[in-house]
Amino acid sequence: MIDVRDLVYESPTVRALKGISLHVEPQTITALVGPNGAGKTTLLRCLAALEDPYSGSVIVGGFDTRSDPRAIHALLGYLPDFYGLYDGLSVRRVLSYTARSRGIAPAVTAAAVEKAVLRVGLNDRTDVKAGDLSRGLRQRLAIGQAIVHEPKVLLLDEPAAGLDPQARRDLSVLMVALKDAGMTLVVSSHILAELEDYCSEMIIIEDGMIVGGKPIKVKDVARPRYILEIATARSDLRDFLAARAGIDVIEADEYHALITHSRSAASRARLIRDLLAAGFEVSGFGESTRALEDAYFSQVGQGR
Repeated sequence: MIDVRDLVYESPTVRALKGISLHVEPQTITALVGPNGAGKTTLLRCLAALEDPYSGSVIVGGFDTRSDPRAIHALLGYLPDFYGLYDGLSVRRVLSYTARSRGIAPAVTAAAVEKAVLRVGLNDRTDVKAGDLSRGLRQRLAIGQAIVHEPKVLLLDEPAAGLDPQARRDLSVLMVALKDAGMTLVVSSHILAELEDYCSEMIIIEDGMIVGGKPIKVKDVARPRYILEIATARSDLRDFLAARAGIDVIEADEYHALITHSRSAASRARLIRDLLAAGFEVSGFGESTRALEDAYFSQVGQGR
């Protein structure tokens, strides 16, 4: 759905993107992470055909951002980090205006608006003016603007900013529902916990480059990540695990290991039996609940 080749972007004072190449599969949710100033927002704006790169190419849905920017705008939804709302208009009118401006016919605009307000949880505030909404509800309305025209690709820059814990959980549910409905999502944030529930792949941007050179798969239903802990240090822990078929060691030290392994209960039981038989004092073994964080620090640590 998205192909980027050797993308370079320069402002008058800095080269913000330095030869980025990546591919995003259709109907996936990809996390775009990295420290402030790494180039995440610049990359999103290039994907949205809002910035003209110095060199390289960006293809979205088969269209080139240089030659067909309007075609890309038609199939894409974009929520910037700093967005604008018409504060004097009601929620319904804001979304109706957005729907019409995105080419939705008058006869189906009301239905599109109704679907959007239900998705973002504003169906009980359709007559409230945008200027009277709280910070979190304004964020929901902004997301509604980005999806009212049912885009094929959705780019979100810090979408959880200003949301309370319940609203963040609701956002996670919404992201998965949009993916299941056929959208391809790229979600930028520097807070990994916001992305953990719904992203399956991660692109780490640091100093205008992709760490590791390509997206990282962080969730695999068949082969999840597990954390192993042992009570007594063993320098051969990594070698023991790496030598076993069906195990990939992501990182390890003398007390801990982060691995990918089959979800099969029998396979896990067999691994633990073998560890105990080899004299490893297993004190903990369980599925990792911080796949994004584990992957992030393992990749960033390798690059330094």
